[in-house]
Amino acid sequence: MSAADTTTPAKVPPTRPAPPPRAGVRKPPGRRGAAGAGTPWLLLAPCLLVLALVMGYPLVRLVTLSFQKFGQSQLWGFQPAESVGFDNFSGVLGDGEFWQVVLRTIVFAAGCVILTMVLGMLTALLLQRVSGWVKTLVNIALVASWGMPVIVATTVFKWLFDSDYGILNAVLSRLPGVELIGHNWFASGPQGLAVIMLLVIWGAVPFVVITLSAGLTQVPAELEEAARLDGAGAWGVFRYVTLPILKPVVVMLTTLSVIWDMGVFPQVFVMRGGHPEPEFQLLTTYSYDRAFVVNDYGQGSAIALITVLLLLGVVAVYMRQMLKIGEVE
Repeated sequence: MSAADTTTPAKVPPTRPAPPPRAGVRKPPGRRGAAGAGTPWLLLAPCLLVLALVMGYPLVRLVTLSFQKFGQSQLWGFQPAESVGFDNFSGVLGDGEFWQVVLRTIVFAAGCVILTMVLGMLTALLLQRVSGWVKTLVNIALVASWGMPVIVATTVFKWLFDSDYGILNAVLSRLPGVELIGHNWFASGPQGLAVIMLLVIWGAVPFVVITLSAGLTQVPAELEEAARLDGAGAWGVFRYVTLPILKPVVVMLTTLSVIWDMGVFPQVFVMRGGHPEPEFQLLTTYSYDRAFVVNDYGQGSAIALITVLLLLGVVAVYMRQMLKIGEVE
């Protein structure tokens, strides 16, 4: 018999139960949950209050005016505002010029968004393959162009494309077979809107590049290397690895670009000297002209409200896409 068999096991003292919690020390779970649920709303309250003050009253006033007959007489108080129901909307929707403006705005915004996203993505991808000092210089240039006021940028582009003193006409005329001295880029609507589109893209690309560059840092290098080992080329790596990871960022940037480009106003207004011709009218300038040039504030408000509803449709599509991405993740 071994020593281990003859040794009596030591008695282990029983564990002492933990003392009950003192009354008043722990809060009831329900009360803590209610307080925790209300904390985000408490933190958001100042922002929501500012939004309600800055945007709430103008939006309510816009909706009210869109259902009223409100012109110069009502503005100066000579006559009271009259409720006309949906007459302003029926007048706007039954106007052929309005639908031309809507189509022009959609084409303009689509061109700006597509070119902005493509150029922004290409620039962001190229920045991943250059040296550090080159990337720093490019980022400084992007931030400088992004921070330039819209009025200043519009004035610069207006000078660049000037028919008499524009440097672009002089540079292009040096090419063989090209003669653009004295060419007026704003003689026709398509050419003029193309110039304004370049201005909008020039101001929007920096934000897209900086945001996509930040997103590209989150793409695992191991996945890209594994895709290359499996035989994928540069396009395959981008399509099946990089783009799916960047999809939430791309969806967000596309939605913001649509909203911003649908609401372009100062570029068109300043470029045309405060009086855009009919072939340059977008929804924003068209609403402004109806309200402050024709002095029909009711129809101008109706056009603005229709524009807001169109943008809300874009936001709804964005939210749906983001919810789908969240379900996949």
